[in-house]
Amino acid sequence: MNSATTIHLIGAHGNAITPEDARLIERCPLLIASDRMIPGVRTYLPDYPNSRIEPIAPLQKALKAIYDGLFQGDVAVIASGDPLFFGIGPFLRSHFGADRLQIYPAVSAMQLAFARISESWHDATFLSLHGRKWDQIDKRILFSEKICILTDQENTPAMIARKILTVLSTSQIRRYRCFVGENLGCSSEKMTAGSLDEIAEREFAPLNLMIILKEPELSSRNPVFGIQESALQHSRGLITKDEIRAAIIHSLAIPCQGVFWDIGAGSGSVSIEVARLACNLSVYSIERHDEQILHITSNRERFSAWNLQIFKGEAPEILENLPAPDRVFIGGSGHKLQGIIDCTVPRLKSDGRIVVSAVLAKTCEDAPRFLHAQGLAVEIRRIEVSRFVYPLQESMRLNPISIIIGQKSVE
Repeated sequence: MNSATTIHLIGAHGNAITPEDARLIERCPLLIASDRMIPGVRTYLPDYPNSRIEPIAPLQKALKAIYDGLFQGDVAVIASGDPLFFGIGPFLRSHFGADRLQIYPAVSAMQLAFARISESWHDATFLSLHGRKWDQIDKRILFSEKICILTDQENTPAMIARKILTVLSTSQIRRYRCFVGENLGCSSEKMTAGSLDEIAEREFAPLNLMIILKEPELSSRNPVFGIQESALQHSRGLITKDEIRAAIIHSLAIPCQGVFWDIGAGSGSVSIEVARLACNLSVYSIERHDEQILHITSNRERFSAWNLQIFKGEAPEILENLPAPDRVFIGGSGHKLQGIIDCTVPRLKSDGRIVVSAVLAKTCEDAPRFLHAQGLAVEIRRIEVSRFVYPLQESMRLNPISIIIGQKSVE
């Protein structure tokens, strides 16, 4: 490979290039481009030989062609819009280095889409679903008030809309507006606006992207962490108290993403706080009582904890169908603590953690023993809380509680 040769990475506006781009391409012995870009090249270079054009896909084949072409001279690569924004730019840089690249960006399809709907985009979330397989909806779609999604033939706007509809309540669905831009920058460009229900029933051109806007909701005024127990729906005082909940969540050492099981979730107070703290974490609330299921459902709606899924049933039996956890909280065991721990630890991921809260003396004795028997490193913290309201001298003392932490080693 000639050290003096350069890759000219040219961003096209739609499928059109500029006269300056054409002059660059004409000097290059090799052009890498998709079929839809060739008509734009022919506008200025009608006689550019087909023998000097290689397809951009598959990428590995294009990569070899670029490598070989650099022995002969400069190579031109045409990409869509800004090649550094969800484009081929980082891929080429990783293989050839920054010094080998000259990049000429055009207006991106994302910029065009936001311009078409007169919406700012500096505060938007961007997500590419190109080539991605996803069993669950990406949490960023549910938590973002403004998101632009790059789709593909599998992850279509209709499929994305349908997945959102399966998660949200009716009242939440009404907060969403969708826009789909097809063939942006081309003569066949089209923008479609609609509700989630409308987009879910539509078909679009293969080259498209999707913008989803969500009205700000009252839950955005809620704290990221520190929801008061009085704000959570519950019955008969059956809720993990604020101070205890804070200590439990700290003990869990919540990761940014992964899987969290809340076994014996009760009103869902721990699940709700964890889900809001880590929107890319998949939270599973397991509860057997109908009344508590209703509370979790109501609290999830109120606090928009859409990365939380609710499962009604008995542990440990219900756990076998859940994905392997990174963190587990056992707030209630229904007298099956050993069975739950014995079932959970083998599936707990490397460096995972189980936290058990214990009020009863028997649980305080059993939990450390069961966790240790499964090979976890065990630590116990005992918490006593008294509440005072100044200047009154009245106080409320909460039941002492033990927090037992079982840490799995790195495998």
